[in-house]
Amino acid sequence: MNIILILGDQLTASLKAIQQCDKDNDRIFLFEVMEEATYVKHHKKKLVFVFSAMRHFAKELKQQGYQVNYVTLDDKRNTGSLSGEIERAIVSFKPKEINVTFPGEYRVLEQFKSWEKQFGVRVNILSDDRFLMQPSDFSVWAEGRKQLRMEYFYREVRKRYQFLMEDNKPVGGKWNYDQDNRKTLPKELRVPKPINFSPDDITQEVIALVENNFPENFGSTDNFSYAVSRKDALTVLDGFIKQRLINFGDYQDVMKEGDPWLFHSHISFYLNNGLLLAQEVAEAAERAYKNNDIPINAVEGFIRQVIGWREYVRGIYWYKMPEYKKNNYFNNTRKLPDFYWSAETKMNCLHQCVSDTREYAYAHHIQRLMVLGNFALLADIAPEELNNWYLLVYADAYEWVELPNVSGMVLFADGGLLASKPYISSGAYINRMSDYCKKCDYKVTKKEGEDACPFNYLYWDFLDRHKEKLSANPRLGMPYRTLQKMEKNKIRVIQQDAERFFKKIDNDEKV
Repeated sequence: MNIILILGDQLTASLKAIQQCDKDNDRIFLFEVMEEATYVKHHKKKLVFVFSAMRHFAKELKQQGYQVNYVTLDDKRNTGSLSGEIERAIVSFKPKEINVTFPGEYRVLEQFKSWEKQFGVRVNILSDDRFLMQPSDFSVWAEGRKQLRMEYFYREVRKRYQFLMEDNKPVGGKWNYDQDNRKTLPKELRVPKPINFSPDDITQEVIALVENNFPENFGSTDNFSYAVSRKDALTVLDGFIKQRLINFGDYQDVMKEGDPWLFHSHISFYLNNGLLLAQEVAEAAERAYKNNDIPINAVEGFIRQVIGWREYVRGIYWYKMPEYKKNNYFNNTRKLPDFYWSAETKMNCLHQCVSDTREYAYAHHIQRLMVLGNFALLADIAPEELNNWYLLVYADAYEWVELPNVSGMVLFADGGLLASKPYISSGAYINRMSDYCKKCDYKVTKKEGEDACPFNYLYWDFLDRHKEKLSANPRLGMPYRTLQKMEKNKIRVIQQDAERFFKKIDNDEKV
């Protein structure tokens, strides 16, 4: 017999490892282990989501006739680690081989590679064909290129799979409609409510488990309402296609106080743990475009996230690990301010985004990039600090997707390998794309002084401090020309405002 190991982010019945399973002889194993639950102090809702989805998946596999061994976190025999549980399984069942699926984290892959020598059992690491492109495909594409830009990788994926293509050309004549996707939200536009699910008995048991074992972790288990089965994940996808996709393109960059959901799909949880597949999601969006009056900018923008950006960041991760994790282009060392945990800040945009994150283990991509990430970059937050935070607070976060997004897109810590410029802005962008500034203690229109929006002077202070590394960047030409024209006295005031602000956060004062 063979052992088949399924991880908590591999909950897909069509996995090669499961499809090759001999139901009469082989055994499928799923482990809840403390090592994976504690390598960062995950958000309580993230732990509930992962463990409950694992348990539901195991139940479905049993109903399909598979022999499934499931080890719960509170099982007294549980060794607390993947290696320990595999060793226990080997002793009990004496398998010929162990079949695993290529994991989402480098450290887990290294574990897999060590097992054959450690346990004397052949370990087969099977490709994860849920992704449209494999790490080897990305390596072939990347080899010899001076720049590894997502846009060109995305075009290759679209051509290979013929998404939104006619005669090998993009539908509508353009590859990318991002310029059409930056509208502000009209007051009268109704935003559909997110699809919620009441916790069943399995989820209730997991909630109790998490509360008992992780009482000090970030967030709360209250009002847990996410899908934890494939059936319910498909319901969320269907709801997005029918209710939200039509407006997704226009308003995907909008932020609204008290509503992190807006017209987003809310399926990243399910894509990243395997309950939904990228190809079926993109196909559903394309069908909606062909069958209904869904605008091309909405469908293309959504499909680009699923088959472009998501596949691209995974490619970057495996192409550059393990060195990628050490990147720190600006040599940042500042610790993460306490308000990233407490939401206790006078900056309303950050208060709202941290509050949403704490409540839902979710925030949409502009909240993550242009508020939470923007501030962290302007404030010189150490990459390790911020990576750990993003990895633990979001229920859709696994290292393969989190690390390139944070080190590459948010912090520019890779020096421009992933992003063509640092994604920074003053308060004006946040004011344009949200209603956060209306209730803020700071004045977004004021550029300097105690009551000025900190984003305003931190933006120019950042550009001034890093001009040696950034002034030659063609995408920053306009702000650097503006900076060059500024009077020295104005630059001094900006520096003084930034220094005063940084001193406050370093002293844990409320800002």
